[in-house]
Amino acid sequence: MLVTATEFKSNIGKYLALAGEKDIIITKNGRQIARLTKVSGNEKTLTDSLLGLISDTDLDLTAARKERLARHEDTD
Repeated sequence: MLVTATEFKSNIGKYLALAGEKDIIITKNGRQIARLTKVSGNEKTLTDSLLGLISDTDLDLTAARKERLARHEDTD
């Protein structure tokens, strides 16, 4: 659902409640600037969103962070 920043600010409670059901995309001057989405609380969802960024999908979050930091150090 797209909503302007002004509309969001005026009706923040309404959009916070709706965010539990669907993503709210906030726009400003016709450009998308933010997305309000529900918190899943599921680490599997978080690691699934990293698919393609880490080479071994069986990594836990700590191992994934170490791999990401190691790659960052390689680019310095």
